[in-house]
Amino acid sequence: MKAQKFLTLISVLTFSLIVLPVLAVEVEGIDDNNHAALTQYYENVAKETEAKLQKNKAALEEYETHPYYYGRQGQEFKSHTAANIREYEEVLTESLNSADLHKKITMDLDNSAIKKARVDLDPSTSAIR
Repeated sequence: MKAQKFLTLISVLTFSLIVLPVLAVEVEGIDDNNHAALTQYYENVAKETEAKLQKNKAALEEYETHPYYYGRQGQEFKSHTAANIREYEEVLTESLNSADLHKKITMDLDNSAIKKARVDLDPSTSAIR
């Protein structure tokens, strides 16, 4: 019983550490205009979430294979694990979408900087003759 309460507490803490930073608009320690760093951050969150998602899927599969190992708490374990899986899938989707968005913004900024540099180097547009 103590072990299950401990696991529940750990699950709640882990979930809050993953979901709360993703739901926040600002990422602490990263400038809002540093889209390359934000892309890396969201990709890291996605990797961590994917690992936890796979771990929960494996636990659910183990339960479904051997439900008699879990006794009375089996149904509670199953529903809790299924809820974690749903949440991790949502966080994973949001993280990947955010990473893609910031990656596109980074590429657009890089392309506009290259175009601006080409325009500045074009001798036909210079004011000096």
